[in-house]
Amino acid sequence: VVVGINGDDGVKCTAPCLACVGETALLSPGPPRGRPCLSAAVPLGPASAMKAMPWNWTCLLSHLLMVGMGSSTLLTRQSAPLSQKQWSFVTFRGEPTEGFNHLVVDERTGHIYLGAVNRIYKLSSDLKVLVTHETGPDEDNPKCYPPRIVQTCNEPLTTTNNVNKMLLIDYKENRLIACGSLYQGICKLLRLEDLFKLGEPYHKKEHYLSGVNESGSVFGVIVSYSNLDDKLFIATAVDGKPEYFPTISSRKLTKNSEADGMFAYVFHDEFVASMIKIPSDTFTIIPDFDIYYVYGFSSGNFVYFLTLQPEMVSPPGSTTKEQVYTSKLVRLCKEDTAFNSYVEVPIGCERSGVEYRLLQAAYLSKAGAMLGRTLGVHPDDDLLFTVFSKGQKRKMKSLDESALCIFILKQINDRIKERLQSCYRGEGTLDLAWLKVKDIPCSSALLTIDDNFCGLDMNAPLGVSDMVRGIPVFTEDRDRMTSVIAYVYKNHSLAFVGTKSGKLKKVGMKCSPFGYCEDSLTLLGWKLRLFATLGVWAASSFDGLGNQITKLTEIVSDKRQSTLRREVCELLVRDFRWLDSSVGFGKFGLLEKRILNTGDITMYNSCTETCFACFIG
Repeated sequence: VVVGINGDDGVKCTAPCLACVGETALLSPGPPRGRPCLSAAVPLGPASAMKAMPWNWTCLLSHLLMVGMGSSTLLTRQSAPLSQKQWSFVTFRGEPTEGFNHLVVDERTGHIYLGAVNRIYKLSSDLKVLVTHETGPDEDNPKCYPPRIVQTCNEPLTTTNNVNKMLLIDYKENRLIACGSLYQGICKLLRLEDLFKLGEPYHKKEHYLSGVNESGSVFGVIVSYSNLDDKLFIATAVDGKPEYFPTISSRKLTKNSEADGMFAYVFHDEFVASMIKIPSDTFTIIPDFDIYYVYGFSSGNFVYFLTLQPEMVSPPGSTTKEQVYTSKLVRLCKEDTAFNSYVEVPIGCERSGVEYRLLQAAYLSKAGAMLGRTLGVHPDDDLLFTVFSKGQKRKMKSLDESALCIFILKQINDRIKERLQSCYRGEGTLDLAWLKVKDIPCSSALLTIDDNFCGLDMNAPLGVSDMVRGIPVFTEDRDRMTSVIAYVYKNHSLAFVGTKSGKLKKVGMKCSPFGYCEDSLTLLGWKLRLFATLGVWAASSFDGLGNQITKLTEIVSDKRQSTLRREVCELLVRDFRWLDSSVGFGKFGLLEKRILNTGDITMYNSCTETCFACFIG
């Protein structure tokens, strides 16, 4: 299901914005809480594209809320029942047997493209269906390589669904790249305007990206050039078939969608190619080995992928090895055609002695002025917002304990540079277990390694042994966080996380000078546990402020404890508007003083914990 939210009072959002605060149950029964909509530019694309767009549209929560199976009739669009005046849900559902796999938003028009099982949708910004394009099902067998559309297959064919595995917008050529699970993972190039098929390369082995029949198994990053053909970096699980599929490769994106060189490797000769393949003997150590790609992005001169990888380790005090999963960041130079720049570094998070090591989701954003000042970085520096679950042993059934953590990308790059410098001094080994080269010593070479060093045909690929730890921001023990998106609003960094149960939480970054991020807010000595503290504060409008505070004071002073909490909180949620943080803080300081003057500290404590968690941003 895809969910959008409209606000009342004629409030509309500029550009795709995620505008729920506190905690909202969007996929479970019960009334939503909080103000639904902010006037903020929050695109769902790369952080580099975070700018105001020239169109208004529904506050889109789809990036966090796509669910595998819908249960309504085909292409219905409906508003959910309203339990509060200010909420209006707009939903779009596919067929009962259909699952949504991927979503991208055209930053220029606001149109939404959905990759589903057997279908691609183009939706308007208010979730109306504009165009559909069928991609399946068709007769196939996963064992057919090359696929039957190229040569006859002796395996029995059955009607097979086409699961969308990757959906990317190629802005330069105004086309959509949609890759599925049929025929070993071939891709279609569709015109953005009407989803007309511009091309469907399938006659070469480079056209088969992956035979894995899972929606989250492929990740792509486009690198654009002004006067040259673009590149497409593809990262994919290989499902035990390393002889067929590279785990990472860079491909050509030709201007002509039907060109013979579409998806060809950027460079390929007898000995070197723009790819990384997992050696087959790795599977003798870990039979079910694969690299699972969670997220990908480009920044500066590099392309990055965040991964989960199985490893065999010996627990402390034991001589036997057991399989665990390690989260790793992989970095490649954009211009490295031989992939000599491949480096991977383990990442994780720890809070109060608890290790969070299983990566669930990630998102690249900017630091913003306030958080950047605290962290000692520039407001435009890149931060990685990540969600980890507890432990290392369960990939498919992760524990519910999870953490939201921040990584400063520059710090990760500095750690990689240190590792490169030490290896080129001849110190240590290559330390990349999945290539079985962990004990191969580094070779010494006299050269300068700066921030943009892209490797040589030695000391590569390279692994970093020491884990880079993120800054813990917020932890959740019962409802595992599964997705994250972040943006900067009025110099404040905000993150939205989706949970396993279908709730959306907004997290504000309030960090001490020591780098520890709190998930709480202190007001006049009262520490309130919140999901959001710093973005946009809630306050009443200038008109009638005195009357509203008088109402609150009267209700609080009237000792009807059984109804006070509900009435005060409902009044706060109903009457307060979104204003600038500097204004909002002053109004709440005044409001707080008036409530405290009633002497009902218990009432104040209870109501503010409830109401502030509902709608402070």
